[in-house]
Amino acid sequence: MVTVQVALAEMREKFRSAGLDTPELDARLLVQAALKMSHEELFLNNNELISDSKSKTLDKMTQRRLLREPVSRILGTRSFWKSEFKVSRETLDPRADSETLIEAVLKYVSKEESLSILDLGTGTGCLLLSLLQELPQVTGTGIDISEDAVQTARQNAEALGLSGRSKFMTIDWKKMAVDKPFDVVISNPPYIAEAEIPALEPEVRQYDPLRALAGGVDGLDCYRDIAGLLPHLVAKGGYVFLEIGASQTAAVQGILAGQGASVLNTCQDLAGHDRCVVASIEPVVSVKENICPDERQGQKRTKFPQ
Repeated sequence: MVTVQVALAEMREKFRSAGLDTPELDARLLVQAALKMSHEELFLNNNELISDSKSKTLDKMTQRRLLREPVSRILGTRSFWKSEFKVSRETLDPRADSETLIEAVLKYVSKEESLSILDLGTGTGCLLLSLLQELPQVTGTGIDISEDAVQTARQNAEALGLSGRSKFMTIDWKKMAVDKPFDVVISNPPYIAEAEIPALEPEVRQYDPLRALAGGVDGLDCYRDIAGLLPHLVAKGGYVFLEIGASQTAAVQGILAGQGASVLNTCQDLAGHDRCVVASIEPVVSVKENICPDERQGQKRTKFPQ
């Protein structure tokens, strides 16, 4: 039997020796989960002895992480925006860069507006549900081709108390038709070019579902699909928010413009990379290129149709 402090140190050293990027954080999160302790409890009880059964649990977690399985998949949850989201075998593991899309939507949509949002390729539902938390008058629909992903998103909605304002359906967006267009369409589609997938980090390449990553030969197949659907999915004056890869700005803007959408803005993630393209199905306001909405001076946006 070893103490909490020793177990934590041993796991951290194994992760460091294996070249993991965040050995201390990974070790702390796994030990906390195995021992069912908070961050504070972990250090207040660092001399407590760990039982044999919990030591075995820690050993299994350690081996999984050394095989480059992400901590979020070992724990079954990922922190995103302001909440914890369940992840499953067929959902993309949410990443902090995707929060750029949340920030962009919140700059264009006010809390007082009663709008509808469509999330294409919803996965865990983290984008849609995070927005519903921030926008109390909004309702949302998330679709995904994976039934496993849809079930996971429904579980996340229930855990967050958002089932009443959200619904999730198993649909191939290429075959989607709607009776009434949505005010806002969001998506983090697959956008990795086929040739780039073998070079991805093992945590991504081995554990994220391939169809949530692969965007075709040039990584742009899904943008072409979505752009072709927008005239039918988005209300006139409605907005489109698409996550993009760092080098895809011009290409995605061109694809959207080719389908009659008006590109309004491009927002950057914390690393300064282009991460979200904002567009409208028709011109709304004139915006300088490559700035986020909060940088505009005195510009008003057009209201959605009632």
